[in-house]
Amino acid sequence: MTELLPIRVLFYVQHLLGIGHLRRTATLARNLVRSGFDVTVVSGGHKIDIDLGGAHLVQLPATRATDLFFKELVDEEGNQIDDGWRDMRAGKLLDLYDDIQPDILITELFPFGRRQMRFELLPLLKAAKASGKPPLIVSSVRDILVAQTKPGRNDEMLALVETYFDKVMVHGDPELISLDRTFPHTARIQGQIFYTGYVVDRTGVRGGAEPVGAGEVIVSSGGGAVGTELLKTAMKAKALSSARDKVWRMMVGTTVEDEIFQELRGMAPAGVIVERARKDFTSLLMNCDLSISQGGYNTVMEILYAGCRAVIVPYAGGVETEQTLRAELLAKKGVLHIANEAGLTPEILAGQVDRALKGPPSEASIDIDGGTRSAALLKQWVAEKNG
Repeated sequence: MTELLPIRVLFYVQHLLGIGHLRRTATLARNLVRSGFDVTVVSGGHKIDIDLGGAHLVQLPATRATDLFFKELVDEEGNQIDDGWRDMRAGKLLDLYDDIQPDILITELFPFGRRQMRFELLPLLKAAKASGKPPLIVSSVRDILVAQTKPGRNDEMLALVETYFDKVMVHGDPELISLDRTFPHTARIQGQIFYTGYVVDRTGVRGGAEPVGAGEVIVSSGGGAVGTELLKTAMKAKALSSARDKVWRMMVGTTVEDEIFQELRGMAPAGVIVERARKDFTSLLMNCDLSISQGGYNTVMEILYAGCRAVIVPYAGGVETEQTLRAELLAKKGVLHIANEAGLTPEILAGQVDRALKGPPSEASIDIDGGTRSAALLKQWVAEKNG
């Protein structure tokens, strides 16, 4: 009897500022590998040591954004990328596709974002559609899209979905927010949209002989460089809050320059630990008394899964709108407290810390089984495609 080969998945992800998109992809990849898929993650951002659970990682020559509006991309040496560089990377991506011949091609966020990467994604999608046995082509997208301000952008996204994509996996729960809130053409592609629930990293460990983070206030600013002011404000808020006698642990993003990291360490008062982001961050959340963080998708869902008290300071710089909207929706459910980034002072933050500590822990009243559901949907779709 012929042994069935595992379903081959090629999963494209590009992170430009923080590493949230890569972290969500990694969580999905781990779930897919556990479900028996043969997964290759191809990453176009800077190299990050991250657990893919046995998935293969192919690192493209990296690019990153130099500003909050993603207008300029540079290579690993900080040089602005040009057409020659774009052609080189597009060629590497096509070669990888030819080598793997995937059964499923997944693009993280595209075409609902990462428009800057059309130079390599459009040739990839065209090649996939034109192949002798086209793969199932899926967009993997978070719950909330960045609001579009330029005319025609939403029309462009719609056209790309209708032209190239079989399915759209929305990693959210429509009971909290549905895609039509941030994508006006949702009704046109309703038959292609499937909600998976939120994707959550469940590797955290609660308790144990020496539980990490026990009794602490964990302050984090994501994997990017945009949260430094939050960390500085939190240091000053410590003495003004009812948590002044607790240990406050400041987690500095992996891409923050060493000069800024050393500055933060130098200004830390007694009782404040400053260190780089840790692989056991989810365990810190499982055991802490309070989390203070930005409002990125991954961190907020990990807070809900951990059930810790939380103060969220949504990042609202550049073109970002999704963190504020998600935090406001959850605050209405009473599961977290918000301190707005604009006008944030140590006094305001300390006040929200006190309110959070007096209130109940965060509780997930939404679907957070997105990893398992995503794997099940992909298996179902491949079976249907193969008849």
